[in-house]
Amino acid sequence: MPSGAGPSGMATISNGGTENAKPDIDSAKTKGKLMTTGKSNWRIFECVVAAALATAIPTLAQETITYDVPGAVNGVFPNMVVPSGAITGGYLDANNFAHGFLRAPDGAITTFDVPGVGGSFGSTGQSMNEQGTIVGSYTDTKDRVHGFLRDSKGRFTTFDVPGSIRTVIRDVNPAGTIAGIYRDANNVRHAYLRTSNGKVTSFDIPGGSFGSAECYDTCLNPAGVLTGIYLDQNGVYHSYLREPDGRIITLDPPGAVNGTYALSINPSSAVTGVLVDSVGMEHGFVRTSDGSFTTFDVPGAAGTEPGTIDPGGSISGDYFDPAGVYHGFVRTADGTVTTFDIPGAGTNPGEGTFPIGITPGGTVPGYYCDDVTCRGFVRRP
Repeated sequence: MPSGAGPSGMATISNGGTENAKPDIDSAKTKGKLMTTGKSNWRIFECVVAAALATAIPTLAQETITYDVPGAVNGVFPNMVVPSGAITGGYLDANNFAHGFLRAPDGAITTFDVPGVGGSFGSTGQSMNEQGTIVGSYTDTKDRVHGFLRDSKGRFTTFDVPGSIRTVIRDVNPAGTIAGIYRDANNVRHAYLRTSNGKVTSFDIPGGSFGSAECYDTCLNPAGVLTGIYLDQNGVYHSYLREPDGRIITLDPPGAVNGTYALSINPSSAVTGVLVDSVGMEHGFVRTSDGSFTTFDVPGAAGTEPGTIDPGGSISGDYFDPAGVYHGFVRTADGTVTTFDIPGAGTNPGEGTFPIGITPGGTVPGYYCDDVTCRGFVRRP
């Protein structure tokens, strides 16, 4: 991790890239943008994004649709796609206040705000399931952070983990179980699971320096297996797998010296993420359900950042080149890697193309950024 980076994601920018605001609360990492050497870093309401260079590897030839959200002035940031192609995320208005949105498979967009939202952040759709439940976090008028659920009919339920001063939601599975993190009265982070009937289970990773764990937008599979990261006593991140019975398995691929970041899990409990080697370079990894690891790099990349793994084992993500610009990639289960750039994406360090997921049919949504703003895209087979 770079100097200045911390477990809450409050880090300085290391590569001189353009700063754009991305709606996210209390995260050490957002959408694969890890806080490691040579990278742009993320903080609350802030992202550094990157653009496209030609490479010698195959280019993904797909139909590309780009879109804006009505009212978005300072950026559109999708966060999650479900198999049907529905997308949720957030956008920033002229005052850098965040609002949520839902984009239907036919392209129709619905925007929303959580009742009682206020403060300096706003609200954003962080994850959703195929049943149409959208989950996320919002700030109230006193800047306190709470969790919310929005059902398929647009009705909201808000909640806080008992005893918390800050409740953040990361993911929701088809059963309606929610995964997230919260901060207790001593400002210490813990992980939690909340079932559809409102039962909350809090847990910590043994040996974690905060006694806490973190996970991201596709960290909880239909069976209730959870993956994520935690920080050890030496300031190094490791990954974990939590079984439904509470058993915790540490995931560290071979070659992971300066950190392991598990980012996504599929229905068969295959996990993908990023490992950081002894010289601070990022590589992708896949861990199958039998515990075997495969590491990989996009050819020519200065860093490879897988983001999401689908039921068949295909992975979408981004990589950055030696100039610090970003490109999208898809890696199929057989190891074939193709790359793509969205027309209009910026070409300065920190700009570019950022996939946020992949459907079983191969649709890859995400956002792309130039030196002015960020917009959404959908690439279809």
